[in-house]
Amino acid sequence: MQPFSYVRPETPEAAVQAFAAVRSGARYIAGGTTLYDLMKLGIERPAHLIDVTAIDGLDTIDSSDRELRFGALTSMSTVADDPVLRHDYPVLHEALSRAASQQLRNMATIAGNLLQRTRCMYFRNGASSTSSVGAYPCNKREPGSGCAAISGHDHGQAVLGQSKACTAVSPGDWPVALTAMDASVELLGAAGRRTIPVSRLYRLPGTKPHLEFTIRPDELITCITVPKTRAGRASTYHKIRERESYAFALASAAVALDLDGDRVQQAHIALGGVATRPWRATEAEQALIGKRLTPALARAAGRLALKGARPGNANAYKIDLAIHTVADALIIALGRAA
Repeated sequence: MQPFSYVRPETPEAAVQAFAAVRSGARYIAGGTTLYDLMKLGIERPAHLIDVTAIDGLDTIDSSDRELRFGALTSMSTVADDPVLRHDYPVLHEALSRAASQQLRNMATIAGNLLQRTRCMYFRNGASSTSSVGAYPCNKREPGSGCAAISGHDHGQAVLGQSKACTAVSPGDWPVALTAMDASVELLGAAGRRTIPVSRLYRLPGTKPHLEFTIRPDELITCITVPKTRAGRASTYHKIRERESYAFALASAAVALDLDGDRVQQAHIALGGVATRPWRATEAEQALIGKRLTPALARAAGRLALKGARPGNANAYKIDLAIHTVADALIIALGRAA
């Protein structure tokens, strides 16, 4: 049993102050659907838990002429069931409603979901051979120990964004949809408030795969904002998995289209399940602009989205799967534009 202290502040500022007061070993906790798992596995060993669920005003959904605003503590199920999202932004609705189970969606918050860590089996079930936890080296768990997945079972590993130190897939659905829709997060920390795009929240593994996020440890996500766009209605989150519920993506695509007649004026494409972070396919987006979207063009865009993919020992299937996933998502979005 790992002992820890526990506080429950009532404002964002008080939460940040509580973090600063202990300086090290602190973690914010909301729904707990990720952190508790990591504590049980011995991956996270916080000495201090700062429960932010008593903070008032961070569980709301607001809409203006320019943007959608989601309070950080709003549950995944509440946002997924929002009628505006269902009608005007199906890519956001589907990304949430197809994630996890209903019970987990009722507990998990939309901000906490952005910070979930990989489901790589070596990360979750192993550690360095010098550790008492397991016999598999993992640079995310123990920096410098190595990566067992590179020469091991890599059926579910990334084909985009890998490094010689890590091939673990970024697990989320919601972050992929937010990346496609140019969303941002508002942060509060000891240095004050700032806003960054969701696409800049995640690091590539490089030589330091244990550093997964760009936010500082003391920073608290307070809000997620999504710019309003006509492309929202002509959108989808297309997720391919081994079973229809409670499964992570083998490949997924978040797609939104802005059309003028039958010509693409703007395209949003992001991939999940195949990369080490939510993967924006900008070259594929550019290839669609000004053109009439056909099944052949959709497949060509899918191939561009996977440009530079590098398979491992047993995950080459993901490249072809993701190409078809992107192509299918584009055609689904096109149908919704009509």
